[in-house]
Amino acid sequence: MERLDGGSAVPAPLRGGIVALGNFDGFHRGHQAVVGRAVARARAEGRPALVATFDPHPARHFRPDQPPFRLTSLAQRERLFAAAGVDETLVFHFDAALAAVSAEDFVGDHLVRRIGAAGVVTGEDFTFGRGRAGDVAMLARLGAKLGMSVDTVPPLSDREGPISSTRIRAALRAGDCATATRLLTRPFAIQGVVEHGDKRGRALGFPTANIALGRYLRPRFGVYAVRGRLPDGRLLDGVANLGTRPMFDPPRELLEPWFFDFDGDLYGETIEVQVIAFLREELTFDGLDALKARIARDAEAAQAALAAAPPLA
Repeated sequence: MERLDGGSAVPAPLRGGIVALGNFDGFHRGHQAVVGRAVARARAEGRPALVATFDPHPARHFRPDQPPFRLTSLAQRERLFAAAGVDETLVFHFDAALAAVSAEDFVGDHLVRRIGAAGVVTGEDFTFGRGRAGDVAMLARLGAKLGMSVDTVPPLSDREGPISSTRIRAALRAGDCATATRLLTRPFAIQGVVEHGDKRGRALGFPTANIALGRYLRPRFGVYAVRGRLPDGRLLDGVANLGTRPMFDPPRELLEPWFFDFDGDLYGETIEVQVIAFLREELTFDGLDALKARIARDAEAAQAALAAAPPLA
């Protein structure tokens, strides 16, 4: 899949497509319903299926100082879109210039002239244009004038209410991995480059792969059962500390997985770590021997949790 620039004209073979439009952070069950509708329409009509998304998230532009909240990186979303049957992903770079575009120009210039969309599918709560002046009713009116069909998909709900990224973030902040996994249809995963650390884990007999949390949401800090995907496709079970390592200075937010059946060099490699189950809070210990003993117990608890979890997809 090629990443397309939302500021440029779409190549001719992709014009006339059906476009799923939204932020899609997390690509949870509700987002999957929107993209699924677009793909189904595209296949039925013999058209390309595209996703148009925004990066960075508009909230990051308007509130740059808010804590990290991202559930998926752009690269993760692209992979999920492709697995859902999308032909191409188109990315609108959200900056001051895009924020200033009127709702009318966003539809007429960006969706119709540049993308050449024959149809758009989005959620019922989608807003767009300067000051969020556009809603799905306006999108439908403008689309009808310009020859672009508009479908809207209502929110999916469960017994606790509409499925949303807000609910998923709240579950992760509480350490409730099961709820987050159910709403996402997969575990929350952090993808990043393995960095050189202080080698303390290796000295303790538990070599870890250190990954900066970057702009990802901070789940509840503590120790987790995790599963990792290596660049060569290998899948590994492990245990990880996610937090600030209170035993060591200086404090730094890191994800530090130790994979049980791996003894190799991952420095500089990009890996993805799925957060399967919360095991305990971060703690301080009376010396390194006590820490080593607790890590061994954590590993046993992680193996038990992973045995009960479905395999990594």
